[in-house]
Amino acid sequence: MPAQELIYGCMGLGGSWSPEPYSSADVDEAAAAVSAALDAGITLFDHADIYRAGKSEAVFGEVLAATPELRGRIRLQTKCGIRLNEQGLKTYYDLSRDAILERVNGSLARLRTDYVDVLMLHRPDPLMDPAEVASAVGQLMTEGKVRALGVSNMSGAQIEVLQDRLETPVVANQLEMSLLKRAWLESTVLVNHAEGTDYSFPHGTVEHCVRHGITLQAYGALARGLYTGAPAAAPSAAEEATTALVAQLAAGKNTTGEAVLLGWLMRHPAGIAPVIGTANPERIRACAGAAAVAQAMTRTEWYRLWVTARGSNIP
Repeated sequence: MPAQELIYGCMGLGGSWSPEPYSSADVDEAAAAVSAALDAGITLFDHADIYRAGKSEAVFGEVLAATPELRGRIRLQTKCGIRLNEQGLKTYYDLSRDAILERVNGSLARLRTDYVDVLMLHRPDPLMDPAEVASAVGQLMTEGKVRALGVSNMSGAQIEVLQDRLETPVVANQLEMSLLKRAWLESTVLVNHAEGTDYSFPHGTVEHCVRHGITLQAYGALARGLYTGAPAAAPSAAEEATTALVAQLAAGKNTTGEAVLLGWLMRHPAGIAPVIGTANPERIRACAGAAAVAQAMTRTEWYRLWVTARGSNIP
């Protein structure tokens, strides 16, 4: 099983999603989040070139500039491949060779670093030529700007086609995975079952990643606070029951609800690495006990959380 760890997702840093410049308060918020993540034992920080119109990377770069010794203590990953509000389109994808090179250089400038530990391809681009991707990645690695390659939101089949042309292994695949967003899990037990049509997750993706040693990174891992106190307009009976169960398990294990939710993901034998997206230092620190919860969680506790969240028994 791959080594388990928590990842800090930096999408919430940098102020608004508008082109409006970030403020000193935004830099202070980023510094506080980074400090809390380090307190929680987190050393991998996740970015993307589009987060907050590039400002998430920029405020993080400010933190790195203010504490130069920090870069040697952490790992950075960033993503490219999505273009927003360009050429008259709200969104389109671009994994062409020139775009990858351009976007990585832009990220490095904003992050104020010479390299990223992992470059992630953010979404599958239907016009992607795997040979072009391989050429761009090869150049970036030769230049020392990228040390490893990952993907995001890709199926096992898409990774396989890409890997055929790459000279470096794909090391990670980032997908939405949580107790709330369970398509990745439901697809494994609903084969040849009518309920399986309710889930569009590409079957075999988890298995492909496990087989090839590709770390599964779970974004949205805390279910946006749904089960740990975030206000919900009209929670379902399953959501209310799950919130109560998470609190009960947290109390019984002398830990936090956040650690229970993340521990549930980490208990899976695929070695899932949850991505924490909150900018609240208190919530970040509340995640610190997740690995311990994963080790202590029983099979029946794990299944009880799953069945309660889905609101019905498994087949």
